Amino acid sequence: MTAERSSGAVPSSGRTLVLYDGVCGLCNRLVSFLLRHDGRDEFRFAPLQSDIAQTILRRYDLNPNDLNTVVVLADYGQPAERALTRSQAALWAIRRVGGIWRLFVIGHLIPLPLREALYKAIAHRRYRIFGKYDECPLPRTQDRAKFLRGPDEMQNAEARIQK
Repeated sequence: MTAERSSGAVPSSGRTLVLYDGVCGLCNRLVSFLLRHDGRDEFRFAPLQSDIAQTILRRYDLNPNDLNTVVVLADYGQPAERALTRSQAALWAIRRVGGIWRLFVIGHLIPLPLREALYKAIAHRRYRIFGKYDECPLPRTQDRAKFLRGPDEMQNAEARIQK
């Protein structure tokens, strides 16, 4: 997968869809963090293993078998929608949380090749360090509406998001 080259300063008016490895302990911690800090109800989620993620990955010509990344669709469902991967995706999501977390935008000062190398090193060891689930954990009842389950739900989710 390739990361979109972006300064991170692109304004956003849409939602953010996070595609993550559903069995990865680190990825599930990221999702939990984003859910806890999503004061603007901005984030939606889908495991990379889901049908919806597979459809989206193909649409952006990304490898649907590569689970070593997080993919963020910035401005999801908007004309400006774009796919970000790896460090670009992580920095985008953390920045969108706002508050004190915006300080992580300093990560953009690290040259992209170095950020990507660090990201890949962590991704390669993530199961060993953070654990791996046998299957994707179910979200809490109060969070289930934020998780997209299939391609047919993309249209329903986009309609819900527009409200």
